Amino acid sequence: MAACVSRVELSVSCRSLLDRDLGSRSDPLCVLLQDAGGGRWAELDRTEKIKNCQDPEFCKKLVVDYYFEKVQKLKFGVYDIDNKSFDLNDDDYLGGIECTLGQVVSSSVFTRPLELKQGKPAGKGTITISAEEIKDTRVVHLEIEAQNLDKKDMFGKSDPFLEFYKQSDAGTWQLVYRSEVIKNNLNPCWRKFSVPLQTFCGGDFNKPIKVQCSDHDSDGSHDLIGALETSLAQLQAAGGSSQVEYECIHPEKKQKKKNYKNSGIIRIKSCKIETEYSFLDYVMGGCQINFTVGVDFTASNGDPRSPDSLHYISPDGINEYLIAIWSVGSVVQDYDTDKLFPAFGFGAQVPPSWQVSHEFALNFNPSNPYCQGIQGIVDAYRQTLPQVRLYGPTNFSPIINHVARFAAHSLQQGAAAQYFILLIITDGEITDLDQTRQAIVNASKLPMSIIIVGVGEADFKAMEFLDGDSGVLKSVTGEPAARDIVQFVPFRQFKNAPQEALSQMVLAEVPKQLVSFYKWQGWPPLKLPEIKAP
Repeated sequence: MAACVSRVELSVSCRSLLDRDLGSRSDPLCVLLQDAGGGRWAELDRTEKIKNCQDPEFCKKLVVDYYFEKVQKLKFGVYDIDNKSFDLNDDDYLGGIECTLGQVVSSSVFTRPLELKQGKPAGKGTITISAEEIKDTRVVHLEIEAQNLDKKDMFGKSDPFLEFYKQSDAGTWQLVYRSEVIKNNLNPCWRKFSVPLQTFCGGDFNKPIKVQCSDHDSDGSHDLIGALETSLAQLQAAGGSSQVEYECIHPEKKQKKKNYKNSGIIRIKSCKIETEYSFLDYVMGGCQINFTVGVDFTASNGDPRSPDSLHYISPDGINEYLIAIWSVGSVVQDYDTDKLFPAFGFGAQVPPSWQVSHEFALNFNPSNPYCQGIQGIVDAYRQTLPQVRLYGPTNFSPIINHVARFAAHSLQQGAAAQYFILLIITDGEITDLDQTRQAIVNASKLPMSIIIVGVGEADFKAMEFLDGDSGVLKSVTGEPAARDIVQFVPFRQFKNAPQEALSQMVLAEVPKQLVSFYKWQGWPPLKLPEIKAP
């Protein structure tokens, strides 16, 4: 199961709620439910009750775990509470809404009319939800060296390493960072390191921090050279030309030796605190995710009229291509405001000239290849299938380069405004492997990710090679990809799994890929999250 990307805090307010109480106004409370499958809903959280109020602004935030790669269906229900029981069935329902968490986090403010049941408005009542990630996104970067450390080894100098501990609320010390060992050196300079602020000191700049310097022994019996206590507030004084120095003190030596001075000097060369932005920071900050689909129409798929073809549409109206489009598209569409998705086919002979095309619009409109919603892509695919002749070869590079042109154009904006996801669905027989490698290496420098879903029973060695999980993908000339942007998944692994399992697998990498791109560019979100004072 993918790790939760983060936790989200939802603030809820309502306007013009129905009045259910005689002689006074309603006493509303909002409950948050999540779809648990099979028509069941599970309660996640609820707000406090506000007395006599038709325009409540609830103080208690609703907290929910957020996963990019899942469609998380939510239901908000507002009730008029007239008793002390926890059960809401005996309370008046003032209206509710159903939506996805993706819709909420990708809107800065999400307002909808309340409904008593589908299609029946709850008077003029509305609900407004805004999302905020619960997370201190700051990171502490430290650069540290030492001087004149005590010699601990009989036949050489010490092998020093550092350990940082924060003090817990109970007073115990908790390890937060351990440095590398520098062999045989009494004046070591450790490499720069960074620790999330939350981990380092729980966000408390005055929390005591203990630093221990020890001599590494391979049998694990490390000898303490000395220690010091400080806090992040004190460490922060380091930077530029000013460095912060501490005496490294060995407590036993200090007790025993009258003329003991120290066991060396620990010098903080720099201490910086920077904000590391998350996927949600970018999405909530206004980054649009553009989704494009490329469908393999090569002859190796088999004749679409034959039941053993990968393009054969079964009597219940589906095939592996359609399932892949639905499961991935249903997640991504919440992050794209215009819901217009370009969709292309490749490897077919296309009317009227019957030339082979490696990037024809599924709707046969090259100047406007956009389909309305995921349903639009599905409809275009169904209409195209009987009109083209499956042919070959299987060339991926034209469609990758097509999306890369748009991504390159958005790159010129110099801001985290648009990110592109290309979904290629293929039976895996690739002809232009070298050109595709080059196209991916070029695209790795652009705001885009490529998802390849392999349908059928072919040997997908080439696809796995493009995924680059076994090492950095390189072009034929040896140029390495700037970052890993390809995720390959064979559909057969998900044949009998629930539909959402496929989208979870293929989309789990996208948040990391998006963040890594904007971090590499040094671009913050378009609208910066408000940092709350510690």
